[in-house]
Amino acid sequence: MYVNYKEITNLEQLKASGYQPKKIKDELRNNLILKIKNKENSFPGVWGYENSVIPELERAILSRHNINLLGLRGQAKTRLARLMVNLLDLYIPIVAGSEINDDPLNPISRYAKELIKEKGGETPISWLHRDERFYEKLATPDVTVADLIGDVDPIKAANLKLSYADDRVIHFGMIPRANRCIFVINELPDLQARIQVSLFNILQEGDIQIRGFKLRLPLDLQFVFTANPEDYTNRGSIVTPLKDRIGSQILTHYPEDIATARKITQQESKLDKRQKDAVYVPDLAKDLLEQISIEARKSEYVDAKSGISARMSITAFENLLSTAERRILKSKKDNTVVRLLDFMGVIPSITGKIELVYEGEQEGADGVAQILIEDAVKSIFAEYFPKIEKLERKDVEGPYDELISWFFNGEGVVVLDDATDEEYKKQLDNIPPLNALMEKYNPNIIKEDVYFFKELLLWGLAAYNKLSKQRFTEGYEFKDLYGNYIKGL
Repeated sequence: MYVNYKEITNLEQLKASGYQPKKIKDELRNNLILKIKNKENSFPGVWGYENSVIPELERAILSRHNINLLGLRGQAKTRLARLMVNLLDLYIPIVAGSEINDDPLNPISRYAKELIKEKGGETPISWLHRDERFYEKLATPDVTVADLIGDVDPIKAANLKLSYADDRVIHFGMIPRANRCIFVINELPDLQARIQVSLFNILQEGDIQIRGFKLRLPLDLQFVFTANPEDYTNRGSIVTPLKDRIGSQILTHYPEDIATARKITQQESKLDKRQKDAVYVPDLAKDLLEQISIEARKSEYVDAKSGISARMSITAFENLLSTAERRILKSKKDNTVVRLLDFMGVIPSITGKIELVYEGEQEGADGVAQILIEDAVKSIFAEYFPKIEKLERKDVEGPYDELISWFFNGEGVVVLDDATDEEYKKQLDNIPPLNALMEKYNPNIIKEDVYFFKELLLWGLAAYNKLSKQRFTEGYEFKDLYGNYIKGL
């Protein structure tokens, strides 16, 4: 039933409107049913979960369950919880001045009951927008029962001249104040076991106990918890009775393909419009960027149990564009195209977001980041050019022989970080076998992407030990792997 919240200001008007109170879980359920029937996206902006996490989340909401989202970092757990707000009614009425969002037709606090008893139909009503019905708390070791549930307030007792035996001296914590709202506790295992125990009655029976006051407050809450699987053994664990009271535990995951990962990165990257207008990013560069995260998740140097957050790709993409933008500013040009060499600028975005195992520590964070970029190059290279086998017969002609021979007989190629686009293109165009390979294996590439493909070809051959690639202060030098050594003999 439609209720014009702007015209209703007191209890009498609310009753006359025909308004019927609903539990928050019923709100979520009813609005989700409408979205499913209308074939609307229940969780817009979340990619890769369409056939896995979202159906499970919808089933949990339809079942009116409290929910635990279990997954590694950067898997959109908190975002899913925040998007649940869109399944709430646009506005709900509350008793004006109530600390715990009392429903005017079903008050639970002493304040609301006494106000309604005193003013009857003239009891003032205010309206709460759904955006104000989301509460979030990060579980840290210093969280107390008083923070979550409440405590006796001596200042209130003194001001009102009340005894500590009077329940009006109670100061409600975050959970009672989130009555009729979605309440999220992030990183639940980090919450001390004794604090987790304080949630038992709220989840099951709905009553709370504060300093000896047992209040029968049937709080109306939708709980959403988030946790990392490794937290069960590292920093803490979810106590068994609490797990038993959580209706549905849903496992999240990382994007399963590059296309999905690209959608997430493009959506979440915070870019200046001038960057987007001035810097062209080839699709191949976007794929390569996502491949770095994929390589990190299976690397022997990286602790897979800690996870590789989607934030790594997002910040790496931002750094990639900034690297190219910096080149524009230094050369006083108007635009440019991202180069593979620009990927050296994303290393700071990688080193701070990967947890290394012992072998990785020996390589160093920067070294591992460069290894991941090279591994990504090798994986992408094989999709566009003939695969290079580990064991090759010496008497069989290979597709790259002419290019390798060109480097053997020449002095190599230097590609500078801050070279202008004209200088960069000229260096690559001066390698005839490189042009021939492009025409043979990727003839339909759009002109804006051609030079990134050429650079990929050089980096790929270096990664497969067909060419030498040496970093120096201002760029990279590509040379024959053994030619100079042989010539020097």
